[in-house]
Amino acid sequence: MAKGSKNSSGRGQRDLKVKVKTARGRKLSSTLWLQRQLNDPYVKRAKEDGYRGRAAYKILELDDKYRFLVPGARVVDLGCAPGGWCQVAVKRVNALGERSGKAVGTVLGVDLQEVDAIAGAEIHQLDFLEDGADDKVKNWLGGEADVVMSDMAASASGHKQTDHLRIMTLCEAAAYLAFDVLTPGGTFVAKVLAGGAEAGLQQLLKQQFDKVSHVKPPASRSDSSEKFVVATGFRGGPIQEELDDPLY
Repeated sequence: MAKGSKNSSGRGQRDLKVKVKTARGRKLSSTLWLQRQLNDPYVKRAKEDGYRGRAAYKILELDDKYRFLVPGARVVDLGCAPGGWCQVAVKRVNALGERSGKAVGTVLGVDLQEVDAIAGAEIHQLDFLEDGADDKVKNWLGGEADVVMSDMAASASGHKQTDHLRIMTLCEAAAYLAFDVLTPGGTFVAKVLAGGAEAGLQQLLKQQFDKVSHVKPPASRSDSSEKFVVATGFRGGPIQEELDDPLY
């Protein structure tokens, strides 16, 4: 039995990985990151499909499962840079009106930094933590949102527990803004990190939504601790401030 089939060039059909040499002045960690990028099929697909990053496939896969980016939906993307999630949302909610007979949606992206324009999306430079940010978002949308989504991550410190707490705090802040801008029945989607502190966020979301799910889409790297929370069926109502979690 042959050990491996060959194509017309005589090479085996197994995938050939790109190896990156450690250049002078480049740290080993940087070399490993670059090597991973060069060999990541999602990075290649993003370039071919015109997305601004591989993260676009995370929201694509989440929406394939939960169907929240529907034609006509009003979507807020918090921390939208570089814009891949907005690109996906524009197509799925029909923000450009390209799908005849379908409702036309709205995509609003906000970020601390400037983001290059995206056809079909309205981008604003905004700190969503500042006072009055929720009113600004609703004013730009012309009403309440059907979806609030976030792929934000706090700057890494190199300390695992600290980084975990930072991203969970950021995700909780995004959730509170969602409570202020979502319409009844709306959806909240956000990145979290596995590590123990997410229980408090889950309790908070269960007060406000009919269903709260945690999922790791295929596009999320297997060696990453990230996963995503998808909360559907926004109910609203009073918030219980004292949660059964060490963070509170």
